[in-house]
Amino acid sequence: MPTITTTEHAVQKNGHTSFYLAAGPEDGPLIIFVHGWPELAISWRHQLPFFAAMGFRAIAPDMRGYGRSSVYPTHEAYQQSFIVDDMLALLDHLGRSTAIWVGHDWGCPVVWNLASHHPQRCRAIANLCVPYGTVERGLDQLSALVDRTRYPLDEYPAGQWEYMRFYEDHFDAATAPMDANPLATAKLLFRQGSTAAIGERSPTALVYQNQGWFDGAAQPPDSPRDADILSLEDLHAYASALTRNGFFGPNSWYMNHAANALYADQALNGGQLEMPVLFIAARYDSTCDAVHSALAEPMRGLCTHLTEAVIDSGHWMAQEKPMEVNYHLVRWLMQVVI
Repeated sequence: MPTITTTEHAVQKNGHTSFYLAAGPEDGPLIIFVHGWPELAISWRHQLPFFAAMGFRAIAPDMRGYGRSSVYPTHEAYQQSFIVDDMLALLDHLGRSTAIWVGHDWGCPVVWNLASHHPQRCRAIANLCVPYGTVERGLDQLSALVDRTRYPLDEYPAGQWEYMRFYEDHFDAATAPMDANPLATAKLLFRQGSTAAIGERSPTALVYQNQGWFDGAAQPPDSPRDADILSLEDLHAYASALTRNGFFGPNSWYMNHAANALYADQALNGGQLEMPVLFIAARYDSTCDAVHSALAEPMRGLCTHLTEAVIDSGHWMAQEKPMEVNYHLVRWLMQVVI
């Protein structure tokens, strides 16, 4: 692979700044990677040079509330409608009418909403871990899809999404332990998947019962860095950004379920997607379990041109199994899109 230079840029519109990384020829087919919680543009560090080397113009922004993009002091500023507008402004700034969009985690609802509200700006879309017809439609929709054999209703009203209820009811208590030690938080979160997760309850189901993350402790326990996910440099990049900005912005993405559901109701064509769609599920993702539960079923009825794949990884798929992610993206792009 030739040496690829990744450059740093920013776009400003209506007082909002979106920082982004870019690689590849400026006139190449445009592919934009959208990160999730609590990540950064560098979460796509294995994808940007790869697709740039293939001739794509590869872009990865820091989302609002993260890194060097704008941070806001109110929960309402992190509604999906505003975040979608950020991405449209980025696309306009890049001088393109359309792009291939790829999302992960909370980046997925952003991409799903782009496709369902602005299909003319989406040449094709791909998402990792979070299927369509789920979180972009709010917590009630997620709760309706819970596997009740694994999460009895009387014990886990929202199933593995109990942690989202805790954000809504006790936001400060959920956020304070993360802010107390962002480095330890990042080390604990960014870990590879395991076969042991299959069929087991996700730890996120216990957050409400424990009255907080980390078993209710005031800060996360110190754990060794998982070198299969993060280099020391990557870890410190995450920790530095989260220390500087705090977790208020990232966690506020969870505080707009009602507004996001109303926004999803405004989707064109009843939310039906007709462009090429790729969904890649993580086999060992016990929270976003799209392999061993019904979580992906709504998506299958809403996408007319859907390709699905499964990778043996945990939730941080693009960082844990980058070669497999790149393979499935390229195969789909070559066979279906381009």
